[in-house]
Parts: sequence; C-alpha cells; structure tokens
Amino acid sequence: MNATKEALVRHVEPVYRWREDFPVLKQQVYGKPLVYLDNAATSQKPAAVIETERRYYEEYNANVHRGVHALSQKATDAYEAAREKVARFLNARSAREIVFVRGCTEGVNLVAQSYGRAILKPGDEILITAMEHHSNIVPWQIVCRETGAVLKVAPINDAGELVFEAFEKLLSERTKIVAAVHVSNALGTINPVERIVERAHAVGAKVLLDGAQAAPHVPVDVQALDCDFYAFSGHKLYGPTGIGVLYGKEALLEAMPPYQGGGDMIKVVTFEKTLYNDLPYKFEAGTPHIAGAVGLGAALDYVAGIGIETIAAHEHALLQYATEAVSGIKGLRLVGTARRKAGILSFVMEGVHPHDIGTILDHQGVAIRAGHHCAMPVMDRYRVPATARASFALYNTREDVDALVAGLRKVQEVFG
Repeated sequence: MNATKEALVRHVEPVYRWREDFPVLKQQVYGKPLVYLDNAATSQKPAAVIETERRYYEEYNANVHRGVHALSQKATDAYEAAREKVARFLNARSAREIVFVRGCTEGVNLVAQSYGRAILKPGDEILITAMEHHSNIVPWQIVCRETGAVLKVAPINDAGELVFEAFEKLLSERTKIVAAVHVSNALGTINPVERIVERAHAVGAKVLLDGAQAAPHVPVDVQALDCDFYAFSGHKLYGPTGIGVLYGKEALLEAMPPYQGGGDMIKVVTFEKTLYNDLPYKFEAGTPHIAGAVGLGAALDYVAGIGIETIAAHEHALLQYATEAVSGIKGLRLVGTARRKAGILSFVMEGVHPHDIGTILDHQGVAIRAGHHCAMPVMDRYRVPATARASFALYNTREDVDALVAGLRKVQEVFG
C-alpha cells in the first residue's frame, strides 16, 4: 500500500480513530510498536474510563447508600447510574436484576452457592459443556460435593462445536441447572445459546450463561435469550478489573438466600435474626467496588458510542483476515474452527511449544497468550498441553495481524 492510499485508509476506517482512545497502545515494547492481541485475558482501557475513575477518586470518593453527606450521595448516584447502564446493556427488565460482583467467576459461584445449594438434591444433575472455562466447572464440582448432585458434560466435535444431539440426550427431568459458555475463551466458538436455553427449559432446568467472552464482542439481550442468569466481567469489556455483573431473573433472585453476610445486604440485625435487604443489595455484602462500577458504566457508554454490532462486524472481518493469513504458515494448526466464532485464534505450531511462540512474539512487540487458558479439559480434548492464542478487540487492525504473521515467520526461522 502506498503512503497516499495508507493515509486515506487511516482517515476513512474508524478503527484508527478508536485506537487513539487507548493510551496504552501508543507505547513501544522492545523498540517495536505494541501490538496487543491478549484481549481475551483482559482488554485495554479507553481514556474515558481512566478519566472517569480518576474523577471519582479526586472529586467524590465516598461510601455509598448509608452516608447523608453530599459526597456519599454523589457516589451513590454514580454507582446506581452504572447499574442502570448495565441493565440497558443487557436489556434486563429492571436494575433490580443486576448484581455487582468481582467478575464473571464470582457471578457463577454466587449462583452455585446460593441457587444451586438451595435446590439441588442427591441424584440431581448439572449439565455443562466440554468447552467451559475452569470458572464454570469448579463451582459446580464444589456444589455437587456438597449436595450429592452429579456433574454431566456435553461433548464437542473436532471443530470445537457443541454436539447438540448429545447435549439434548443428556437433558432429563433430573437436570436442574445448565451452565454453558456463550463464547469459548479457548476456541472462540459461539454457542447456540438460544437453543440451549429452549431445550433446558423444556425439561425444567434453569440456565446460567457465562458471558465473559461474549459481552465485549456480540450483542446480548437477556430477555430475548430467556436465560435465567448471565455473568460477565468488566475488565474484558474495556472496564476496570475487580468489577463484574451477575444478571438474574428477579423472581429467582428474590427466592435465593444471600451469598455472603455483612454490611449493605441487611435491613435489620439483632442477635436473634437478620432481615435481609431488597434486591439487588441482598447479594452485595460489604463496601462494593464503587470506582469499578462507575468505571464500568463509562466503558458501557464508550461501547454504546461505537455500537456493539459495529464492533462485532469489525472483529469478525479481522478474524477472517487473520484466519486466512495464518493458514499459509507451514506447520501451524488452528485449534477451534467452528462455523460461528468470535475474535479468537488459537493455534499450535509443529515442534514449537506455545510458550516459546509467545516469548518470541513478545520480543517482536506482539502480546499474545500461551497456555491452557484456564480450560485444561479443552487442551485434553485436543491432546495438546497448551495453545498460543491471539484475541482481538475493537482497536485491532489488519496491520496488527500482519505483525502477528511476521512474528510467526520469525518463530519459524528460530526453530526452522
């Protein structure tokens, strides 16, 4: 591409404007421009989010809900405004259905320990899929040990797609909970969550969707999905770390016992008994991550300003470009080739450990993830100890993909 055409492309394509919003992307690593492709682990933060958190601490840092002074009221207003933004983002019926948690992992644990432990009996079944993150496996193993319930696993095929016929066969009147990932963090597979919810409800099971990798990349409408619970993390969605969301249908949340005890989740406490607070505060014991929630609200504003559909289309085009670009690299094998994928490219290279791939790419300025991605059963399914994973966000460009491919050529040279 000549300089004039390149300048025109940069002027026309919005991704180059979006990149300018992310200060961290302006730096160099080992003398080379940073190419950040580890977005499935955590995304970078736009200046609007950084500025919102700075303003919170500089101008109205105070505890929420219980203070009568001006700063506390301002902090409370900002905290609850963020909850309203989350409700709109997910199309929840009410902000009462939005519980702030530390992240997607805590959201799953909350459902397992509150809803699961209350309703499960020996012989009941929980159904997950073979592509789950550890965060959607271990909480269910724990609650199975506590209740006598049984964990069932629906298989995936070689492409990394759920074998839906097998999933349906595993459903029965014994199935009380179905917990499935919306988008796989290790494979990029987009699960048919609408069908999963429909079939699970047909046998009377409740459905939790792990939306950690979906919320930043695809539109989510919890009313259209009709899921019972939906969890995601703020830091993967351009927000701060340590803040996440659990959505739950109001009737279910009302019936569930508290997950933790302490301040803000109570109305009255005596030594004889405690009267719990209304939704959603019943599940928010202790001082919440106020700055994190306010920052998440700013992140949702930022995403809404671009449009999640626009982001999804950009990342889909980038994934197609990257898939084609790496397919010509000798000895490289993609792990996860589902027909419906989000922006995740997992791969292995013949004769090279993924950690070596990651290290060499790092010295080329390219940040990817190498490892089991907290999905060891997925690695076992493909008989690999680990994969290298490039994952895309709204600010990534085709030049980033080109830098990845050039780095992989360097790996070939080193291990030639």
